[in-house]
Parts: sequence; C-alpha cells; structure tokens
Amino acid sequence: MSQSDGRAGQENEPNLKGYKEEILPVNKARLRLERDLYFIGTTQRGYEVEFDVRYEEGCSPTETFLLSLAGCISIDVVHILRKMRCEVSKYEVEAQGVRNSNPPQYYKSFDIMIHISGEGITPKKLDRAIHLSVNKYCSVYHSLRKDIQVNVTYRIE
Repeated sequence: MSQSDGRAGQENEPNLKGYKEEILPVNKARLRLERDLYFIGTTQRGYEVEFDVRYEEGCSPTETFLLSLAGCISIDVVHILRKMRCEVSKYEVEAQGVRNSNPPQYYKSFDIMIHISGEGITPKKLDRAIHLSVNKYCSVYHSLRKDIQVNVTYRIE
C-alpha cells in the first residue's frame, strides 16, 4: 500500500488527448423540484440524478460530489495505466469525505482508497498515474478549495 505524494517526475508522460479532447467546454444542467425537498437533476446529455434531503429516493449533492471526485480520479488512473500497457482486471474505490460540522458544511478532507489488480501494475506506475491525475488532469480535484486535503492510497491485489 502506498500514497501519492506528488513528487514523481515528468518522464514518460502518457498521451491523454483522446478522451480529454471530448470534454464539453461548457456544461449545463437542469434541476426540477418534484415535491418537498426532492429534486430531479438532468444533465445536458439526459442523465438523471435524484436529490432527496431525506435520503428516501435519492442522494445528497455532497454524496454525488464525493462520487464525482472518486470517478474523475479513477477515469484518469485507469486510462493512464492502460496507456502504460497495464491490464486492469479489477478496480474498486472506497471514498470518504470529512465535512465541517457547522454551516457551511464543506468537505475538509477526502480519503480515496483504490483496490486494483491486473497485469503489469506496479507501485511506480500507479504512483505516476495518481500523480498525473491529481496534479494535471482531474477537473473535479482542481475545482476544490485549496485548503482541502486529498489523500489517495492504494492496494495492489
């Protein structure tokens, strides 16, 4: 198990032009109140997310934010590893965010734990992929407050 420390060198940087060029420069969404404090959000591509303050039919915006951070890092890491000729056979993330107890109840820290297995995956390659994601490519990470601590660890199985 290791932790990304952001000190890896810039050598042999994988080319990520493919999916990074497909990102829409402007994102749009709609949010519709259904009843009480239950909303349905719709992305510009038509995907729906249910937000429910009572957690009966949907999730909270902060839960989807945590998933967005984990998803953004994960997409980058898996793509970078594949560019490094690694074969990812299993990938799962556990994500935890600690929030301020008083309003505004922003996130103070995130802990992302990657469980991964496959061919050719080494600590050096995984450290490099994580470093590139959080220091260069992950849009969600770079949209966070600068005082939020993000810890990314992993276990190669």
